[in-house]
Amino acid sequence: MKICIVSSSGGHLTEVNMFEKFFKKYSYYYVLNYKIDLSADMKERTYFISHSERDIKFIFNLYEAYKILSKNIPDVIFSTGAGPAVPFALVGRFFFGCHVIFIETLTAVEKPSLTGRLMYYLSNEFYYQWASLVKYYPRGIYGGPLI
Repeated sequence: MKICIVSSSGGHLTEVNMFEKFFKKYSYYYVLNYKIDLSADMKERTYFISHSERDIKFIFNLYEAYKILSKNIPDVIFSTGAGPAVPFALVGRFFFGCHVIFIETLTAVEKPSLTGRLMYYLSNEFYYQWASLVKYYPRGIYGGPLI
């Protein structure tokens, strides 16, 4: 199985890396939207895409997603957000038949994030970390906080 881990740099990357013990036993690679210093292990398996702030660059992110995914088609796309999750879910699911798993960010306590609201409909499996979000995600799975 091959996993594409899509994340914003920073807190979202910290969250997805909390699942490292699960995805490390498979073939995997990262897609990040901001160039940061990475460990040697991550450098070898990371693609960088343009940073989009809900602007026209989103269209370019769709192109970047297609380009990356067509070269390295994963079985699963996994993300906790933010922005890059949406174009990769759209392209991965509808062009390549990827299974999309999304975990709503830990910081969405009272209200869902914008990415979470979109990914609720785009993902095959949707998890949230706070019980207060059940009213927004009735078909989602409550998993409790990651930390």
